[in-house]
Amino acid sequence: MCDSCGCGDSHVFPFDVHERILAGNDRAARHNREHFRDHHVVAVNLMGSPGSGKTAVLEATARALRQPGSEAVKVGVLAGDLATDNDAARIRAAGIVAESITTGSACHLDAAMVHRGLQHVPWRTLDYLFIENVGNLVCPAVYDLGQDVNVVALSVTEGEDKPLKYPTMFRKADLVLLTKVDLLPQLPEVSVNTIEHNLSIVMPAPAVLLVSAKTGLGIDEWIRWLSGHGRLRSAACATGAGAMA
Repeated sequence: MCDSCGCGDSHVFPFDVHERILAGNDRAARHNREHFRDHHVVAVNLMGSPGSGKTAVLEATARALRQPGSEAVKVGVLAGDLATDNDAARIRAAGIVAESITTGSACHLDAAMVHRGLQHVPWRTLDYLFIENVGNLVCPAVYDLGQDVNVVALSVTEGEDKPLKYPTMFRKADLVLLTKVDLLPQLPEVSVNTIEHNLSIVMPAPAVLLVSAKTGLGIDEWIRWLSGHGRLRSAACATGAGAMA
């Protein structure tokens, strides 16, 4: 059971307490967001179920950013998990600054955890901060962390109906990365068209990229998507500075 939201216990009725928790979380999230915007850091909340390929996508992102001719981009990661720092260690081995946030029994990150995690990474110097949330398709979608965008990793092995079964997660996603597409030849029963159709039902503005961290397929498009948000942030900051001058 998650200590903070009480999920999984039929005898827990967390309505009033839950409201207070979310109110405090939202205040902390606003504080995080002010930090990120003041320092022009684009914060990406990367969510998905266990084994969906979140860490592998970050490793592939690191490889792509190290390619000759790639624009110099500073990236850091806060990796959330119930136990171990395995994901953070993998990300550091890929050449990205990373810090683990170990939640114990909480099935999601919250804004206060992220704020504490920032003390251990040089976040002010980053262009992008990825917050790799705890593997879960329910609770992480509820908690604002102060991020700019929500990205959900959904692997082709998870089932075509996941968007319909867990609509809140996908409803809040700005982008879905359909991962492990290199396995599709071994999964003739899986229809990408059906997955995309189901996403279109629940996402207000459907946006899907097919990627394979193993082969690199779609990673360039993913980098371009991220770059677009970076440019939008820079343009917004420049406009704001001009308005204030």
